[in-house]
Amino acid sequence: MKKILLILGMCLCVLTTQAQDIKSLFITMPDSLSLLLTKVNREDFGDFLASNMKAEVKNRFGKPSEMTKLTADYLKIKMTLASEVEMKLLPLNDSTKILCVVHTYMAPTSDSHISFYDTSWRKLSDEAFLTLPEEDSFYRNDLSEIQTDSVRNLRMRADMYMLKAELSEDTNSLRFVYTTPDYLDKETAKELAPYLREMPLLYEWKEGKFVLSGKDSSVSEK
Repeated sequence: MKKILLILGMCLCVLTTQAQDIKSLFITMPDSLSLLLTKVNREDFGDFLASNMKAEVKNRFGKPSEMTKLTADYLKIKMTLASEVEMKLLPLNDSTKILCVVHTYMAPTSDSHISFYDTSWRKLSDEAFLTLPEEDSFYRNDLSEIQTDSVRNLRMRADMYMLKAELSEDTNSLRFVYTTPDYLDKETAKELAPYLREMPLLYEWKEGKFVLSGKDSSVSEK
């Protein structure tokens, strides 16, 4: 009897582990969180990629959506011509994982929204896993007094704070790109450029949360 219980326990453990891959979790995503894609859409993505086919489906509105990346813990979907979604499965501890979901909208300037869920798709507190960078973080901190005055005047024209978040396919990291200059007129953006940091901000997943890395961003474009 003990042997039977042990075997059943081992099987349950294996099934639980198998269920915690990004493809399986994506398929079980509630429709309330997947307004454009049906469950059949979500199943088809993986089937198409497994068959080395272009993973493109017709979404609920009859428009194309395409999955461009799928690994055991990461996926990326071009939802529409002006939006995309990334998902990453992250370790919370030795036995628990959570999902980080990044929605990015390009209309016309890229801006992202980040959410966290457990593997049952229950919404988690964003603040528990990430503190978004302040806008000042994207500006150089070695400016002279005259330069500081100049950038202050320029920033008065940049009245919206927008940033694009990019998950890494290969590592548990998150990159932030400052996109506010993209909506400014070309002349203002050109004047502002010398006062900005050259590299995006890189955050690394450590001890169950994203923290600012001490090194320059090296997350490649996907």
